[in-house]
Amino acid sequence: MAVEIKEEIERKIKREKEEEEEEKEENGDEDEDEFLVPRKRLRTDQMKEHPLSRNCPYLDTINRSILDFDFEKLCTVSLSNNNVYACLVCGKYFQGRGQHSHAYIHSVQHYHYVFLNLKTLQFYCLPDNYEIIDPSLEDIKHICRPTFTSQEIESLDKSAKWMKALDETKYLPGILGLNNIKANDYMNVILHTLAHITPFRDYFLNEDNYLSITPPPGDQTFTLVHRLGELFRKLWNPRYFLFRAHVSPHEMLQAVSSVSKKRFKIVEQGDPVEFMSWLLNTLHFALSAGKRKNKSSIVYDTFQGEMKIYTRKLPPQTENEDEMMDYLKMEEYKQKEETTPFLYLALDLPAPPLFQDELEKNIIPQIPLFDLLKKFDGTTEKEYKTHRESYVKKFELTKLPPYLILCIKRFTKNNFFVEKNPTIVNFPIKDIDMSEFLSSDPAVQDSHPHTVYDLVANVCHDGQAGPGKGTYRVHLRHKGANQWYELQDLNVKDLLPQMITLAEAYIQIWELRKD
Repeated sequence: MAVEIKEEIERKIKREKEEEEEEKEENGDEDEDEFLVPRKRLRTDQMKEHPLSRNCPYLDTINRSILDFDFEKLCTVSLSNNNVYACLVCGKYFQGRGQHSHAYIHSVQHYHYVFLNLKTLQFYCLPDNYEIIDPSLEDIKHICRPTFTSQEIESLDKSAKWMKALDETKYLPGILGLNNIKANDYMNVILHTLAHITPFRDYFLNEDNYLSITPPPGDQTFTLVHRLGELFRKLWNPRYFLFRAHVSPHEMLQAVSSVSKKRFKIVEQGDPVEFMSWLLNTLHFALSAGKRKNKSSIVYDTFQGEMKIYTRKLPPQTENEDEMMDYLKMEEYKQKEETTPFLYLALDLPAPPLFQDELEKNIIPQIPLFDLLKKFDGTTEKEYKTHRESYVKKFELTKLPPYLILCIKRFTKNNFFVEKNPTIVNFPIKDIDMSEFLSSDPAVQDSHPHTVYDLVANVCHDGQAGPGKGTYRVHLRHKGANQWYELQDLNVKDLLPQMITLAEAYIQIWELRKD
């Protein structure tokens, strides 16, 4: 008898807990994993289809022109990201759909009846609380969360299909402006550039490539992977017209600020080279977290190369030749060799002239890109000084990556301020042959049947101040259209290839030609 009473009490407690969880779920208090598909709600699955599900009378109240799914999915009242619904009439976000939820109260007070669950992408009519099933809403669902098939991904670089936004603005998928919230153009140019690196872009367009990766407990860096994938899918959205011909990177930049512990901010200008280096390394560690043996990732597979560094310590200055020879025989002053990987190559500009020309105007020198690349020919030596010692180094490439990143060092810091070098770098748009900078080792030469690169992206800095000031813009080549474009925040315009070399290049990405 006592056992039966105990079992009855346990069943009653279990039933009360299930009812309590169901009520919390409807009111938006359930804590769901942000990147896992939430389990189906029992009440929605078990109830019969509402007679108005396929004939909702409020669909004409949807205002597509004000819908914006680029912002962080937070309730405007509770600031919670659990069980958030978007009002398709005013565009605001609210939590839950139960009788005491913010979405329910909003629908009653403002007579807004159509809502979208931002996780399940299901449409509901409130306060009647029935699911809306209508094919005319597919465009809203796809713009909120674009998806790509393998065929669509393969065709992105083979065609150029112009689309038209809701306001009749024409745009080309992939060539969309990114909103500058305040001072984030230094991040926008890097995001634009990475979105046009074909293997890197294709990896993030297909969400299945990284959904199976399990990050370590408490690791927040994997948020960047999902946010970057979402941004790329919105930039390259191939189906349905967009509601506006630009994309806001708000969610991506919020994730950057959080993961970097506010090292990179939206409201303060920064250096795109530092941001690019941090972003690529953080993405690599996030994507290789679950791998034990092979620590590679799409980042290293796309951008990583290798070089040999020959380092020789300089002996102290002395007039005695015998003493100098004794120094050179010491192990400390012998040349040392090491092999190290790299994600980008830093090119040193010569110092600008100190004097003006005869017309009392500043001289802006020019230098060929090949002269800067001689730093890596294995014979050119460069001296590096510390506060105590001096070293001479030589660099020699031993492995060329599929995509070569060059960073031109335009800024030097002295004791007083940061000075910009305005030297113009002359470079061709195609046919940069890197074979003369490869090691003469036959094994290295045989492993590189292709050594010619073509330019795919060029980031420029405008202004006389340091990297934390001025503005940034980027030149991109759309492969499908075979056309160059200049993008600066929301401004997008086509560009002649001859105009690219006139700008003060700061970051360049070159693609290895394999045909």
